[in-house]
Amino acid sequence: MGLRHNRVPEAKSGKNRLHLDINAEDRRAEVDRLVQLGATKLRDVEWIAGAASEAWTVMHDSEGNEFCVQRP
Repeated sequence: MGLRHNRVPEAKSGKNRLHLDINAEDRRAEVDRLVQLGATKLRDVEWIAGAASEAWTVMHDSEGNEFCVQRP
């Protein structure tokens, strides 16, 4: 797993923020596995721009930290 740093327009407003994007060959199976471990599924997102498309699932861990599961 690799970590990527992205700039965001919002100013820091408290604790340090870290957002993980988890790559999984079978996104739906990984989401199901994470839910069984205590994560919460928030929503599925599909982004389409011309011939390009991406899909990911936004989730919360047991402490409310947001992360995403996507295909590599």
